[in-house]
Amino acid sequence: MNHLTPWIILIIYVLILLFIDFFVLHKKNKVTSVKKAIFETIFFISNALIFSGILYWCYSQSLVENINNLTPNQALVKYLTGYIIELSLSVDNLFVIAIIFTSFKIPSQYQHKLLFLGILGAIIFRAILISVGLVLIHKIHGMSIIFGLLLLFSALKMLKKEAEHKDAKEPKSIMKYFRFSNELDGGKFITKINGKRVFTALFGALLTIEFTDLLFALDSIPAIFAVTTDPFIVYSSNIFAIMGLRSLYFFLSNMLEKFKYLKYSVFSILLFVSIKLMTANFVDIPEWFSLLFIGISLAIGIYISVINIKKAE
Repeated sequence: MNHLTPWIILIIYVLILLFIDFFVLHKKNKVTSVKKAIFETIFFISNALIFSGILYWCYSQSLVENINNLTPNQALVKYLTGYIIELSLSVDNLFVIAIIFTSFKIPSQYQHKLLFLGILGAIIFRAILISVGLVLIHKIHGMSIIFGLLLLFSALKMLKKEAEHKDAKEPKSIMKYFRFSNELDGGKFITKINGKRVFTALFGALLTIEFTDLLFALDSIPAIFAVTTDPFIVYSSNIFAIMGLRSLYFFLSNMLEKFKYLKYSVFSILLFVSIKLMTANFVDIPEWFSLLFIGISLAIGIYISVINIKKAE
């Protein structure tokens, strides 16, 4: 075995999950029920945890090109921390996805198809961005401070403008170069109107989802660099968080506005990670503290949201 083995295992594992998701869990364009969304959320989170065991084994057998000389336990904790950070930062992305579906008037039965294709694009784009980010952080002295300042700016912007939901509308400036129709034509991306080929609203929504994911990747990728710069941990935690985003969206889609205080949890996590990045060369913040801080932040956001839901009822 060589250092390519863990990557081969990761790719095969992800391909199997994508196959199960598209061809088993979602054979046809049907509305995803809350019960099914809960099952799928548990399924993807469970697989992320199962892979953590595989990751531990890879490091214990020295199969990974361990550039940071991590012990198996350290690698495991960093993977879980990175996964939770990426998943929690994705919460704000869910609000934007909801706006995209509403603005393009996408019926529920087509939403999973768009999210699935969006995830495929995100996997490719994030691989490129992660590679570029790792090169920058290793080649340019003080790059971690720049990434930290970027995250700090994103956190302050989120607090000031409520996560900049206007970002969902920005791709419309790009769309003026395409010929669009509001027709869905049975879930197709291209249709014919008056003998001319035009893009449907589904394609417009997909283009917007891909664009907004790139914007969010500029926040989430630097965030995980505060945890580790190990390529295998960074990419594996990212990819499993992205894959669980679809089922999480359908689980929370009817409750997003009710759980609006989760935004402040995301803000506190971004703020913490930015400080950790900027002080990495001076202060060593242990991973157990990072995990504890992230968990408490999310718990407080959920708790306050639940209290306000009960008051409203």
